[in-house]
Amino acid sequence: MSTMQDVAKKAGVSKATVSRVLSGKGYVSEATRQQVFAAIEAAGYRPNLLARNLATNKSQCIGMVVTNTLYSGSYFSEILSQAAKKVEESGRQLILVDGKHSAQQEREAIEFLLDLRCDAIILYPRFLSISEMDEIIEQTRQPIVVVNRRLRKHPSHAVFCDHQQSACNATLALIERGHRHIAFITGALDSPTAQERLNGYKQAISRADIPVEPQRIIEGKWTPACGVRAIASLLERRVTFSAVIASNDDMAIGALKQLARAGIHVPQQVSLLGFDDHPIAPFLLPALSSVKDPVTEMIHEVINRIISMLDGGDMLPQKTLVSGLVLRESVADAPGTTR
Repeated sequence: MSTMQDVAKKAGVSKATVSRVLSGKGYVSEATRQQVFAAIEAAGYRPNLLARNLATNKSQCIGMVVTNTLYSGSYFSEILSQAAKKVEESGRQLILVDGKHSAQQEREAIEFLLDLRCDAIILYPRFLSISEMDEIIEQTRQPIVVVNRRLRKHPSHAVFCDHQQSACNATLALIERGHRHIAFITGALDSPTAQERLNGYKQAISRADIPVEPQRIIEGKWTPACGVRAIASLLERRVTFSAVIASNDDMAIGALKQLARAGIHVPQQVSLLGFDDHPIAPFLLPALSSVKDPVTEMIHEVINRIISMLDGGDMLPQKTLVSGLVLRESVADAPGTTR
């Protein structure tokens, strides 16, 4: 491998001059600069990126921390693809690091990206608390923007979707169609998103003066198998329900299969609604109704906020995003409802 000294020799300049050209610091004439670039190309020299980052204190990279348990599914595929696309459009590269299985490991992932001199960090947390994230932001020079969580001390460093309001709206839409007995399949309850969606369901039920029945709430873990088990549990316990809301489309797909196995027709006997608007949702029989999170808008807001911070611009005002309800064939009026 060629070294900086080899480049200096080919260009007929000092090693310090080559360093100034690569770092962009200090005066170098345009003729010398072009001479050095020609020597770099001829020698096939590749600068040590970490050394350059240490010298310039910039990497043109934005780090992203996501827990590996969140990688699967269309929701996170869209988040990662949109983040990579938007970061690349800004002339930078995205570095993805696994937050693993604990708050400490999420902290270590952040520290790793800081050690690489990433210019900023996108954090999609699973385990870090609000107070811990506020503390990290206070102690870190590089901008950190948190996705899908609300911060107390640094609200401008957070971009989130109001999952509670979205779940409330979706539940109210079913209530307006005559449904009074609505079952709810939660996501993993150590997830803030799952908690918010459950709270939104309870809020809507209470607002309609319908008792919140614990027997109609079944805990899931985001997988289709959980949807299968949830419906099987409801039927085995002879729980009455005319509609089911699943906290993501994967569980809704499992629920749809189990309802079909039991000879229960959707939506004639039971309406079914999911979350995340999986790309396959319109192609199911019946087509699955779903709550669509504004993932693209959320990630664009994150990157715009980071770039504004890096460029020293004004702090952008806090923006809360609300999901949209996509109604398809799997939702109908409750049996016996007349309009």
